[in-house]
Amino acid sequence: MATTTTPNGKFSTANGHPRISEFKLKEQMADIGRRIWLKGFCAGNEGNHSYRLSEDRILCTPSLISKGNLKPDDMCIVDMNGKQISGKRKRTSEILLHLAIYRERPDVRAVIHSHPPHATAFAVADVELPTCIHPEAEVFLGPVKTAKYVTPGDTRLGQSIKPFVKDSNTILLGNHGVVCYGPDLEDAYYKLEIVDAYARILLLVKQLGSVKPLGADEMKELLALKSKFGMFDPRTAPGASPEKMACGGVDYVSRVGGEIGTKGRMQSSSGGTVPVPTGSELRPSTAVQSSPMEQAIHQMLPSNYNEKDIDHLVQTITDQIMAAAS
Repeated sequence: MATTTTPNGKFSTANGHPRISEFKLKEQMADIGRRIWLKGFCAGNEGNHSYRLSEDRILCTPSLISKGNLKPDDMCIVDMNGKQISGKRKRTSEILLHLAIYRERPDVRAVIHSHPPHATAFAVADVELPTCIHPEAEVFLGPVKTAKYVTPGDTRLGQSIKPFVKDSNTILLGNHGVVCYGPDLEDAYYKLEIVDAYARILLLVKQLGSVKPLGADEMKELLALKSKFGMFDPRTAPGASPEKMACGGVDYVSRVGGEIGTKGRMQSSSGGTVPVPTGSELRPSTAVQSSPMEQAIHQMLPSNYNEKDIDHLVQTITDQIMAAAS
């Protein structure tokens, strides 16, 4: 890829993309690493990121160094086969994952792979991130798929993501982490932040036990807004199948929905569920709300146990729990 120098000292590629100097890019690579580390998206020597310098030169982070300690002269340059061209440190062992994305997407100039904990939890649980839930996730991420697990650094890692690369900008790696990519390092980093924030929201929603997906008209408005911003989405591409327009992540929604159905209920001796009794049902004479422990014990005890027996048993269990915790 031929380059020319512009009057402001920056480089311009033959296809019109502006490109800053190589040293400035190395500084930005180090800065992105520190931001990833400060956010807690990687621990120890985890994670890697890269930038496409030209058609056959990729700038990448080295192996075995904390992303919080990166310096510009730590960076490596490899060719499109992964062979190291320059750099005093050894290039990342997962560069083949990056190269697979660059080959499939000529528009991509930056790739970040990390292990943001909330998004990685979905990858480990093999639960697909749903669509039609959160506006920011729809606009800035779009559909996020989960690739099958492959041993980190294995040549098959690139193959595992290939079915999703063209229609996605963020992919969960089964039992492993996340890979985000875009036109520059800042854009790829923002996607990393957004996918983890979205996953965290979903985990909080699951605790609340209720999820309200966006309606069809609301989704049409969001996707129209995305198109207005000039952002690609496979769901609005010419000739896109109706399946692509359908809301994804049914597994997550059904898991939350299933818990809604039994919320406020408990298992009965016959195998079904019954409403959790209220305090007034347990103690008609006093109508005082009982604790969950008392409710559970009341369900399990024989009918000949009276209120005094239950209170004594609850106090005994509580004392044992407190003693074990001290």
